[in-house]
Amino acid sequence: MSRHLFRFVNNLQIRWKLLVVVLPLVLIPLFVVGTVVGWIAYRQAQLGITQASMADLDHLAYFTVDLLDSHYRQFEVYREDKKQTIHQELATLSNLAYNLVEAQYRQQQTGQTDQTTAQEIARRTLKRVQVGETGYIYAMTTRGDLKVHIAREGENVFDQRDENGQYFIRAMCQAARTAAPGQVLTITYPWRNPELDVKARPKMVAYRYFAPWDWIVAAGSYIDETYEDPAVETKAFAALKERLKAKKVGKTGYIYAMDRKGTLTIHPEAEGKNIYDSRDSDGTAFIQQMCEKREGWIHYPWQNPGEAIPRRKIVRYLYYKPWDWIVAVGSYEDEFYHETNLIKDRIFRSLGWISLGVGLLATLLVFLAAKVLSDPLRHMTATIRAIKRGQTNRQMQVDSRDELGELATAFNRMTTVLQRNRELEASLAQQGKMASLGVLSSGVAHEINNPLGVILGYAAYLEKKLPEDDPNYHYIHEIKRESKRCKKIVQDLLSYARTPQPDLEPTDLNHLLDQIVDFAANHTDLFGVKIVRQFDPELPPVPADGDQIRQVAINLILNAGSAMNGKGVLTVSTSREDEFIVLTVTDTGCGITEEDLARIFEPFFTTKERGTGLGLAITRQLIELHHGTIRIASSPGEGTTVTIRLPLTREDL
Repeated sequence: MSRHLFRFVNNLQIRWKLLVVVLPLVLIPLFVVGTVVGWIAYRQAQLGITQASMADLDHLAYFTVDLLDSHYRQFEVYREDKKQTIHQELATLSNLAYNLVEAQYRQQQTGQTDQTTAQEIARRTLKRVQVGETGYIYAMTTRGDLKVHIAREGENVFDQRDENGQYFIRAMCQAARTAAPGQVLTITYPWRNPELDVKARPKMVAYRYFAPWDWIVAAGSYIDETYEDPAVETKAFAALKERLKAKKVGKTGYIYAMDRKGTLTIHPEAEGKNIYDSRDSDGTAFIQQMCEKREGWIHYPWQNPGEAIPRRKIVRYLYYKPWDWIVAVGSYEDEFYHETNLIKDRIFRSLGWISLGVGLLATLLVFLAAKVLSDPLRHMTATIRAIKRGQTNRQMQVDSRDELGELATAFNRMTTVLQRNRELEASLAQQGKMASLGVLSSGVAHEINNPLGVILGYAAYLEKKLPEDDPNYHYIHEIKRESKRCKKIVQDLLSYARTPQPDLEPTDLNHLLDQIVDFAANHTDLFGVKIVRQFDPELPPVPADGDQIRQVAINLILNAGSAMNGKGVLTVSTSREDEFIVLTVTDTGCGITEEDLARIFEPFFTTKERGTGLGLAITRQLIELHHGTIRIASSPGEGTTVTIRLPLTREDL
């Protein structure tokens, strides 16, 4: 199967092959990444909503505790205010009782009555006073003997203890004996009347010490009978409970509270019921855990009547110490995740549409990319076929710098090289002829030099013998001039054919060029030409043959002077670029055409009427012997710049 598939793909055109190969590479990662991103987004949304929901539960639990505490503190302030009021009332009653006893004592002192009668009158009077519902006034000695009491008169209560086990009577007796005259003392203690009370209640007593009779006169009452208003507090607390029970947590969650024994004190439906032994769907006694830990988080499965399966429930619970209550806020986890599930549906639905749209767009883009890649290949194929048919001048179109562009450029370069090779074949044949001519010229030049010397000698001799006005003087002068020209041509032929290897020595190029410029400035071609020297003062010595570099510089300077026709600016400059010395000769002459520039270094090519065409050929030969390079840049009418680069180091030195 795979073999047939690969064969099918291999037989497709590149455009369709790219679609078949690349499109799955685009779409499959797209769908995988989309799915992963969607799942991560869903999980993050679930985590975020869960954390937010748990934060809401936590906040609501603390808010409920704050409401309860606010209610508690509100009535605590109320009770404190009332407590101060009853303290003053009891103190006033204690003072009144003391004054009554003191009045009877004064009658005793004046003889109006005896002590027994006076104490009896005081006893009956004090017993008739009622404080609150069950409070009363009583009197006792500092030894704890009750002298006045509505029920226990005559008893000794010195060792009586309160509900906390404290000897409160002893404390009263001791404080009374040491109190300042006229000082009202108070004491509060928990007390349970076995006949009236189910549990202990706080009781307050204000008392003064009447020393003449050794009486402690006291007014006492239960605190809740004197200043608390149960109806107001009960009504306010009932309103608070209704607010809490009406508060929904999520869809079906609610707030509830219970005491440490598991009795529900606040609940929407089961208030007053004890749920301490309740167990969840797994059989765990979760209420007991809450009562033991007092504060924390708890998760448990719970199945309400009418539900098919249990649902996970999460509860945040806090301990409220003043009432020994556990306040809880709970909700079902699936209600937390309702929004998450909606988000998940939206995410995957959106990802589906996005993936479909991106897939279509990717298909279009891959098709366009395949077209962009295949069109140049089709053009290359057509060009190669044309060249195969013999059209070697055909070039591939280069529209980019990518690999196809490089391939097209390399192919164009290859066809150019092939075309040049054909030209080189003709050129090599010509150079073979030139080489043969050079060998021939070398031999002929040697043989011609001697006759030319004789001709120049006799011409010079005749020139001296004839006066200048002689008609033959002009002919003799022309013979002499043309003979010198022939001799120069012979010397150039010999120089080109037998250029010696340079004798390299460290050479100060600035000093050498300075001498050459001074010498060349006197040449007739440079009359009227401004010569500018721009030498780098930090130029290091360069390994060179001074005589050969001198010949190069003279050739270039004289060529520049010849191109300017006695006017213009000639600039000779030196500089250093990395490990090379750069010599530049720039003129403002007539310039060189592009066609001539391509042949400027060919032997015997010249644009001068009387030139040999060997000057620049010899110059390039000398520079290459120094392992340097020479470049000529020129534009007709704008001048010419010759740039020579000589290395500072040579491997063969």
